[in-house]
Amino acid sequence: MKNYRIYICFIVLAILMLLLYPREGKFQYEYQKGRPWVYETLISPIDFPILKTEAEMLKEKEERASETIDYYSYDPSVAAPVLEQFGHKAVALQLDEELTREMYTHLSEAYDRGIVSDFGADTPSDQVIFIKRDKRVTETPVADVYELSRVQSVLKSDLVYDYPDMDIDSIARLLDLQAFIVPNLRYDETTTQLVHREAVNYISPTKGIIYAGQLIVSEGEIVTSDICQILDSYKAEYKLSYGNSGSPNALLASHLLLVLIILALFFFAVFFLDRTVFEEPRKLVFLMLMLLFAFAGTAILFRVDQRLLYLFPFAVTVLYMSAFFHDDLSWSVYSISLIPLLVIPENGVELFFINLLGGAVVLFAYGRLNRGWLQFLNILFIFVTMSLVCFVFKLGTGDFSYALKSTSFLYLGINSILVIVLYPFVFLFEKIFGFVSYSRLWDLSDTSNKLLQSLQYKAPGTFQHSLQVANLAENAARKIGADAMLVRVGALYHDIGKMENPMCFIENQAEGVNYHAGLSPEESARAITKHVDDGMALAKKAKLPAIVSDFIACHHGRSVTLYFYNVYCNNGGDPSNKAPFTYNGILPRTKEQVVVMMADAVEAASRTLKDYSEESISALVDKIMANRFDDSQLAEADISIRDINSVKESFKTYLMQIYHARIAYPKRQKPTT
Repeated sequence: MKNYRIYICFIVLAILMLLLYPREGKFQYEYQKGRPWVYETLISPIDFPILKTEAEMLKEKEERASETIDYYSYDPSVAAPVLEQFGHKAVALQLDEELTREMYTHLSEAYDRGIVSDFGADTPSDQVIFIKRDKRVTETPVADVYELSRVQSVLKSDLVYDYPDMDIDSIARLLDLQAFIVPNLRYDETTTQLVHREAVNYISPTKGIIYAGQLIVSEGEIVTSDICQILDSYKAEYKLSYGNSGSPNALLASHLLLVLIILALFFFAVFFLDRTVFEEPRKLVFLMLMLLFAFAGTAILFRVDQRLLYLFPFAVTVLYMSAFFHDDLSWSVYSISLIPLLVIPENGVELFFINLLGGAVVLFAYGRLNRGWLQFLNILFIFVTMSLVCFVFKLGTGDFSYALKSTSFLYLGINSILVIVLYPFVFLFEKIFGFVSYSRLWDLSDTSNKLLQSLQYKAPGTFQHSLQVANLAENAARKIGADAMLVRVGALYHDIGKMENPMCFIENQAEGVNYHAGLSPEESARAITKHVDDGMALAKKAKLPAIVSDFIACHHGRSVTLYFYNVYCNNGGDPSNKAPFTYNGILPRTKEQVVVMMADAVEAASRTLKDYSEESISALVDKIMANRFDDSQLAEADISIRDINSVKESFKTYLMQIYHARIAYPKRQKPTT
């Protein structure tokens, strides 16, 4: 990737991050509950309300939820017709006029207060209800309202006191007094529930006020829970009223400096861990996109509601990156992407460690539990880890019950689910950026797939050779920290071109058959070198990823088929005429390609050994590696001498294990008679 393109990518990313950065200043004091106040004595410069803590809000909400005040509707149309009927019946029965007026007065008073069907036996007398009457709501004690079951008894007891000489019970039965007692208060369930919900949902966020000039905290004083609450309230008011009153240039400079620090760390992480990223724009853009994703999530959710940061699945980015890059690079970029959490939100340290450890679990667990139902165990592991970190920080507030009831745990549960649910987007990134994920490589390494099955059927000797090369190369790749899975897949497919003409290669020839008999050295060399072009054609037809087909093109590099070239020279040919004997390939550039090239040559040459002693195997490996150096086949390879020596030692150890000496079984002697 040309330098100016790298610069453009970094400039664009810096501009986007600056545009997303919240436009407000940072509170000038850092403090922690239980620690001394390290600044000079702080006197409040302004009036500001004391904000309730989340624990206090939660407790008050629970108290409100347990308190329900019932609403009743007063029906004015009930009393008049009932009282009129009462009067008619009293006249018809020729009751005492004074007694009739008294009974009428008592009934009218009962209807005026309100008659309700029943409150229930457990309703306390000091409880209040709300009565809606004439578009007004009045708060009324339960004791001031008549229950249907006791109206008649109250009325009769009053009459007995006023008219001791009369048989009130008989008169009540004669009148059928209970028939004139009808409820005129009806329970309003809709209004009761609506008002109850509003009361629970709306709770005043403040509980007092600090006035200008009032002491907040003295120098050296321990920051207690109460002082911490006042400081938090002052911080909130500062951000609301004064956070944007500072110098805009100073604010922009601080934001720019943080962005530059993040980008510098990102640059050095890529430079030291995988500088090939700078040579491929799509890789650099993808990593920058992951960095921007985390930054945008932090900045946007900070503006909307900081609590939503517990819900945002930061850890999914490390899964995306690890699908295409080494774990060390993925982890480094992920850790850098979390730095804004330390600076932008108020509880940044907590959020940083929650997501840092959550990402570590994702990176470790998903690489081992990514098949079938086992991948859902990752949700549990992620949730437990992040919740444990969250609980430790919440417990630091000193309120154990609050730590358990915090809504953050619900958000973390959703976060854990989202990390796994969003992972399939990796296949979309694979398509957009032209990457090959480790899931795809895993599928390609399955020897039961169609292309490898064809190789096994048409060229069984070559197939066995490819398996041995894959094992040899994979083992060496692990030693030097190369991509072992990519190496294995490249080794399995490097010789697929041989199945177009399998009998041309000695490993597929039957005993007594010589394909090259009667051919000139040039013709034989042409048939041999053609398997590279044939392999590339087959790879294109099978739509193999370019990163895999490159192993086909470079596993022989630009080397010469020495056997037929030497025959040609021995027959009087011109030694400078190497073109007919040279492979039409490309030189290896990556560690992985170098390992496969070396493993291919070493494995093939090892079959010619007559003596599999440690000395002979060591000499063979050294010779093969030296020939590749002398022939300039590694001129463009990004691999160190140290790594090459490690590969050599790996090859020697592996071949010794394969060709170790076997124990000769003694023959059984015949028993003597």
